[in-house]
Amino acid sequence: MTETTAQAEAQVEAAQTANAQAESALAESVQAVSPQAANQQPIKARLPKRLLAMLLLLTLASVSGLMAKQGVLFCMLTLLMVIAVLGRQKAGLYMLRGYTIIQLALVSLLPVILYDPDNLVAGPSTFHLGDWQGKLPDWLVFTVLILLALVQVWIAFTPKVKAYCHIKNSMNIMK
Repeated sequence: MTETTAQAEAQVEAAQTANAQAESALAESVQAVSPQAANQQPIKARLPKRLLAMLLLLTLASVSGLMAKQGVLFCMLTLLMVIAVLGRQKAGLYMLRGYTIIQLALVSLLPVILYDPDNLVAGPSTFHLGDWQGKLPDWLVFTVLILLALVQVWIAFTPKVKAYCHIKNSMNIMK
């Protein structure tokens, strides 16, 4: 009985030694293939600065629209989209990209809209900000709108923004 117990213990020790040698060989082969793989931890995507700047601009535009009581539903939807993007949800990313495509389509239609002379305002556009009154020519306003649309396309379709928005629950942005 003691002889069989001794043999069983010897077999267990031999198996443990073989297992330890196999694990060390496996670890060495992994480090030989990729020395950085053992030390590398998964990188979390952080909020890109340009996305943050665009979200701040959209927030300011929405809040000003709510204060002016113009396009209240659209402003509320934009604020919900901003919250969803900050919450890293895929639904927010899809809404941001859809918003961008619609804006780009509207900017692309500007020549068609302006072709009708009745739509064209003669003279500069007047802006009232409190007591300050500013006058800007229409071509400058349209240039700024086109540049903002192009920058928004550039930001919304970058890989960093896609990597940042990774939570895919559903298309419900309220989660």
